[in-house]
Amino acid sequence: MSQSTTAPAPPTISADGLLLRPLTEADEPAVAEALRDGDILRWAVGRAVTGAAPGERARAWLAPRLACWGSGTAAFAIADPDRDTLLGSLSVREINRLPDQAVVTYWVTPAARGRGLAAKALDAVARWAFAPATDGGLGLHRVTLDHAEPNIGSCRVATRAGFRLEGTMRDFYVDTDGIRHDSHLHARLASDGPHPRG
Repeated sequence: MSQSTTAPAPPTISADGLLLRPLTEADEPAVAEALRDGDILRWAVGRAVTGAAPGERARAWLAPRLACWGSGTAAFAIADPDRDTLLGSLSVREINRLPDQAVVTYWVTPAARGRGLAAKALDAVARWAFAPATDGGLGLHRVTLDHAEPNIGSCRVATRAGFRLEGTMRDFYVDTDGIRHDSHLHARLASDGPHPRG
């Protein structure tokens, strides 16, 4: 597949009872609420956010994602399609930093967990990432993700969305307490074929 030379246009993706859309300024209160969750802070947001004052964390997290579509990242809100309530976030980063590849990250709010929403969103975004540019996709061949080994929920999400475990990266992740963890590396390839939904 050929390497994309332009930034992705922000799409809206409807799939499996979810709406994936670009994040907006209006999402800040819901992001602030999500960032009160210890698991999101520990596993999903990075030091720039955790190092900010609690009242500034949502702005610190949201601002780069509002501006990222022109710079090789596609950041989505995972939302309820009826009320457009923010249920989580999923980003496709480092698009074509390596030819025809990208990295995904995701989190869901505590209230949205346990319903398979993250795996459905991850599958939908992978399908979009693999679709040819002529069909509105990114035309990628390989999409990867990694998670700290103790983050078992993230491992389940990856596996359910068709991202195969490829190996363990030793001492790769440093959590908010400065503790290093091994990380699992998962990947899904366009050549893996369609992943069954559900």
